[in-house]
Amino acid sequence: MDVIEFPPLGDDRSDVLLVRTAATLARRSVLSVPTGLTVEGVEKAWSAVSAAVKPRLLVCVPVSPVQMEYMCHAKPAQLLTRITELVSAAAALCPDVEFSAEDATRADFDYLCSAVETALEAGAGTVNISDSAGLLLPNEQADFIRRLYERVPALKEATLSVQCSDALSMAAACAMAAVAEGVGQVKCSVSGTGLPTIESLAAIFRARGDTLEVRTGLDMTGLARAVGRMTWLTSGEPGGGYAFDGGLGQLTEELALDGSTSPEELERVLDRLGYELGNEDLPRVHEAFLRIARKKTVGARELDAIVAGAALQVPATYKLISYVINSGNIIQATANIVLEKDGEQRHGLVGGDGPVDAAFLAVEQAVGRHYELDDFQISAVTEGREAMGSTLVKLRHGGRLYSGQGVSTDVIGASIRAYLDAINKIAYEERENG
Repeated sequence: MDVIEFPPLGDDRSDVLLVRTAATLARRSVLSVPTGLTVEGVEKAWSAVSAAVKPRLLVCVPVSPVQMEYMCHAKPAQLLTRITELVSAAAALCPDVEFSAEDATRADFDYLCSAVETALEAGAGTVNISDSAGLLLPNEQADFIRRLYERVPALKEATLSVQCSDALSMAAACAMAAVAEGVGQVKCSVSGTGLPTIESLAAIFRARGDTLEVRTGLDMTGLARAVGRMTWLTSGEPGGGYAFDGGLGQLTEELALDGSTSPEELERVLDRLGYELGNEDLPRVHEAFLRIARKKTVGARELDAIVAGAALQVPATYKLISYVINSGNIIQATANIVLEKDGEQRHGLVGGDGPVDAAFLAVEQAVGRHYELDDFQISAVTEGREAMGSTLVKLRHGGRLYSGQGVSTDVIGASIRAYLDAINKIAYEERENG
């Protein structure tokens, strides 16, 4: 996750210890802690999160007349002064400060704009607009964000965030409407808190991220395991799974097909796994599937390999000329890769988090494009020291999965070939579709 937000700290010291423990574990995510409505609360939140690699202080202030009166017992002018005080105190301690305008969609719009401007001037780098009531429709959400950008030009230099209530079961749609207007952060939850779920947003970004021209830092593969584990821990029920479509996680774990599976049934299963096969590919995949299914049950991983080997076999747009990988326990892994396209050599030289990561990054540099890695699998084809290694790579592009396969006694070489195999399928379809 890009940002992990904690609930407000209570009086119990265990709340502070929880944040401090998380701060030692989270190396890539921003850890955000609410400050409360006092300077003392700001200091307490900072003491809890200051050890994090990427700490953030979150100043939440209600801006609607109802909440100002009953939660803060303050007049509008007094609350603007408090926003300045709290955000300034937070900015003096932490380089990353977020201001959240609570119940913003029921606030007087002129006052909301004043509150946002005040927070930005005091040092906030992120501004969250909360639709606490959850009454906006997607088109109204888009119009609201558009008007806010127009009235507060300084927001273009900050990150605008939205917090959409799911009261009308349209939180995900409202969030995407806001993203289309330029919002850079969307708040979500694992489940049950009235926000759009991480599953629903991940599914949208995964399927339509290219269309929206946005990217997210979500690690889709790790997310599946983490959310399933959190669901199990919080519900106490075993088997809490992660599903993009209400059943994919369970399908992946329990899938077991045999030789009686028809082409139509196989197509439905592959569709749920994310594959979209053409009329020419389905018969080839079904035939390859039957060769295996007559001997053993076929699960999701076997299906991945079958699709990679039988579907969309295309001419190579990019050919591997050479690669050099340097790796060790005292140096950063680097990859130097040379590809050829249309007779022209393309070079990639990149460091990465391990030899495979470096190799994939070098391929992307040589190609000149980034691809979302959906899955990466390594298995042994033969035994012994000179065993053949088979690798499977799944890339997601334009809402579709593209599988590539590579076989070699060199696992890194097999991985590079599998990655290129998937990229060549993407390049072929793009060329065929104009």
